[in-house]
Amino acid sequence: MRFYTEEDVQAFDAVKFLYIKTSLSNHIFTITLSRPEKRNAFTPTMAEEIIFALAYAHYNSEVRCLIVNAEGPVFCAGADLNAFHDLSADTKNTTLPAIREEAKLGDAFNEVCKPSIAQVEGPVLAGGFLIICGCTFVFSVIDANYSLPEVKRGIWPMQVMASLNQIISPRKVMEMCITGKRYDAEEALQLGLVTYIALAGNIADEVQLTATQISQNAPYAIQQGMSAFLRLKDIPGNEQHSFLKAQLDQILKSEDAKEGMQAFKEKRSLNWKGK
Repeated sequence: MRFYTEEDVQAFDAVKFLYIKTSLSNHIFTITLSRPEKRNAFTPTMAEEIIFALAYAHYNSEVRCLIVNAEGPVFCAGADLNAFHDLSADTKNTTLPAIREEAKLGDAFNEVCKPSIAQVEGPVLAGGFLIICGCTFVFSVIDANYSLPEVKRGIWPMQVMASLNQIISPRKVMEMCITGKRYDAEEALQLGLVTYIALAGNIADEVQLTATQISQNAPYAIQQGMSAFLRLKDIPGNEQHSFLKAQLDQILKSEDAKEGMQAFKEKRSLNWKGK
């Protein structure tokens, strides 16, 4: 990951996060947005904290699935424009290693290549889309809503376009950006922005169940498969099958592939190595 190195994340336990909370249990790494008094709007420092946590998950072989959730009634209201326009309004985290380049949440999520689930229990606005579009799955309560209100404030969701364009049709991307319309969870599901609607009282359990199921599958195969999927768009159509065959050949040589075959033959539980 270009934002933080593997050496940088060795200091993870010494970092005292100001705006997020993290936990790791049974191969599931949870990042909780924890600035509810500001509707979880992220400052430059909060964005760096999120990216540092993503880097930790990326490099840590114990992590097989990520969950991103939030405290308070709003999942994320996007960027805190005051803090981005006036850096003196941004409280720095001095325990955080220096980021290697400008924080870009969309790129950071793309570089993790481990399954992630956004647990959305409140509105998602503006730059909050960078987080949910960066996740593999989005579980939403029925009362959550999704909107890009930037044009109502004289600006435009520039970086969000790149993330949205990977998920929904270009015409719908333009519709969302131009109108600033608020979409309910059912509409977001139809667009493909949301992958599953859960009952408010059940969403945490359903997210945990899905994360547990993911964590029981071969981690190396998942990471290689996700990486290949991301790279596929840059490969000419007449070369894609050859590229994917080469990726499969690499997976077949892995310790996890051998373990999967052996465990199936021996009718025993699996012991993944992640390599």
